Amino acid sequence: MLTKEQNDRLTKVGPGTPMGELMRRYWQPIAAYAELSENPTKAIRLLGEDLVLFKDRSGTLGLLEASCAHRRVHLLYGIPEDNGLRCPYHGWLYDSSGQCLEMPAEAPESTFPSRVQLKAYPVEELGGLVFAYLGPKPVPLVPRWGPFVREGVRDIGWAIVGCNWLQVQENSLDPMHGEFLHRYFSNYVLERQGFLKDRGTLAHGRDYVVAEDADKIEGGWRDPAKIAHHTKVGFTIFEHGILKHRLIQGEDEATSPSWRIGHPILIPNYEHGGGGGGFQIRVPMDDTHTYYIWYNVRDAVDHEDAHQAPEDIPVYRTPMPGVDENGIPIWELFDNNSGQDHMAWQSQGPVTQRFLEKLGQSDVGVIMFRRLLNEQMDIVEDGGDPMNVFRDPAKNQEIILHFDGEEGGAANNEDVYGYGGSRSTKVSTGSAGKYSPIGRERARLAGSPIPPTPRPFARDIPTNSPG
Repeated sequence: MLTKEQNDRLTKVGPGTPMGELMRRYWQPIAAYAELSENPTKAIRLLGEDLVLFKDRSGTLGLLEASCAHRRVHLLYGIPEDNGLRCPYHGWLYDSSGQCLEMPAEAPESTFPSRVQLKAYPVEELGGLVFAYLGPKPVPLVPRWGPFVREGVRDIGWAIVGCNWLQVQENSLDPMHGEFLHRYFSNYVLERQGFLKDRGTLAHGRDYVVAEDADKIEGGWRDPAKIAHHTKVGFTIFEHGILKHRLIQGEDEATSPSWRIGHPILIPNYEHGGGGGGFQIRVPMDDTHTYYIWYNVRDAVDHEDAHQAPEDIPVYRTPMPGVDENGIPIWELFDNNSGQDHMAWQSQGPVTQRFLEKLGQSDVGVIMFRRLLNEQMDIVEDGGDPMNVFRDPAKNQEIILHFDGEEGGAANNEDVYGYGGSRSTKVSTGSAGKYSPIGRERARLAGSPIPPTPRPFARDIPTNSPG
């Protein structure tokens, strides 16, 4: 259990806060580059600051404070020019450094423009994502993690989660939730929708009973398997974060990849899919909102281009679950792992009251992660670089983690899209990737059922805490 002050230290991300200063030491992904092809400006909320990302007509990226210095009009409506972004109100023009270049209503000889400077931050594109750095100089390198630079077919999913980033990230340090949230509750969701006759029981070892018309179900797949009972969990600190180890009933320690190799959590806010498959990234927008990214990369199949241009990488928004106008859960939005996770995160409240929680022995990973974050904040307060800040180009060509490329290098590494063409049954919760254009096309070509597009909006899930 933490005190309220300790909880604030871990969750508040605004300027000058300990966690905010730690997060500002890292390049944070803020958008998919392809989004700027259709709309060359995008409103960004990052670490408590309101900003506007833009691409001018020369292709230069910029990230400025959101409001024009003149009369505070929002620059989301700005006009891209060859050398910057022009305010739509009175035409003030700013370059990517925030310097005002033109004021059409002022005298041509006026020096006023040279004295107006908007706050601006460095931005770079890598692997189809746009990254921003809000920290102090000297600016570190954008980490060239393997999934960002290796050859493959990419897509980028995203969502806005209505809670603090930490309760989202801590989920990755909690392997036991997979056994219940993604199995028992998942079966209940399928039962509610008429896909299962019996959701099983908590008595480990009971098989699913699949509905007679299972082949007609529009969804992904899952073998009619037993509830996955953990017999052992463990955590080890390595140079980039924490490795989560899981041993499932019936597995052997010597041969189980999820135990022998582990599932990597990278400091401060990445979960690596293992096998080079990609990332889930939890970017703090402010104290109570998180920009959630699913970054996927897989080997190309015959009809796909393994050398996508950044502007050609598909981007999709993942529906998040909620309740209808009567406060009843919209069950079809809970039929994938990400929807179930979202329910668990957001229903804790805008910021989890960790000073009221009761942790058990199975929460050792969560405790370890909090301690590691506190150690990194201490390093920043002492003037040092926390882990995963890279400054040497020679060490940043392609950062390969030791489990990349190993067969079964991490849990949940079989199919990022949630489609299993080789699987025999078609009852599944799947993953958020089932909303991906690439995932849906792969399913179509494989003859697998393609899930319908769900309702894109729902009311927020009721929370148990005011934050």
